[in-house]
Amino acid sequence: MSTGMPPVADQATWQRARDELLLREKAHTREGDAIAAARRRLPMVEIDASVEVTGPDGPVPFVSLFDGREELVVYKHMWHDGAPHQGQCEGCTVSAWHLRDAVYLNARGVSFAILCEGPWDEIAPFLRFMGYTQPWYSVRGLGWPIGGEMGHFTVFLRRGDRVFLTYDTTGRGTEIADGQLQLLDLTPYGRGEAWQEVPDGWPEGREACWYWRTDDTGAGGGTPTSRPAPQWTRPGADPVTTLGRHAHHH
Repeated sequence: MSTGMPPVADQATWQRARDELLLREKAHTREGDAIAAARRRLPMVEIDASVEVTGPDGPVPFVSLFDGREELVVYKHMWHDGAPHQGQCEGCTVSAWHLRDAVYLNARGVSFAILCEGPWDEIAPFLRFMGYTQPWYSVRGLGWPIGGEMGHFTVFLRRGDRVFLTYDTTGRGTEIADGQLQLLDLTPYGRGEAWQEVPDGWPEGREACWYWRTDDTGAGGGTPTSRPAPQWTRPGADPVTTLGRHAHHH
């Protein structure tokens, strides 16, 4: 059990404090809206729409990923060459796992795909194991913005056969994929990470993202016996003794 906890108050005192915080939350929301408006006004860069990426049916032109829609959001997934399933990137698993289904994007007229630097013959069995149904493509050897550095969300706009890069984000910008992070931020103990500001006497945080990997007992941390947390829900996800990581394509 955790030791530190919020002070106990009557409901009226709680409501006053809650109302004060709500003013800050509303200001934060409005600033987010203003930033989104500025984002929509960024210039765009035309890219070669004919560049080929490799999917389950072989090479296809990048423009085909739009599937007839005008807008496309992609997540660019890191890959560890030759590693078993448990050795693949736990951070990229967060984004991919939370975007297993893009029906609401599609309903809005936006397509979604995951681009990965792994070779397709390694990607395909990983997708079957994870149960992913999103469109995945190998971008092995391709340059930015289709290939290049992974761990990004990148956005494109199509006009006929022409394709334009409109936005790109990485680092904590990718947290938009994981609503559970925002839910954790609503809880008293938050994400349980060392960077958080917490009152004196509260539980000390651990390394960032420590719960993204767990072992077969449920203990978090990036040990050689761990898997990305969602893998334990998959058939055949047995205990492991090594991550099996070698070359890292990023």
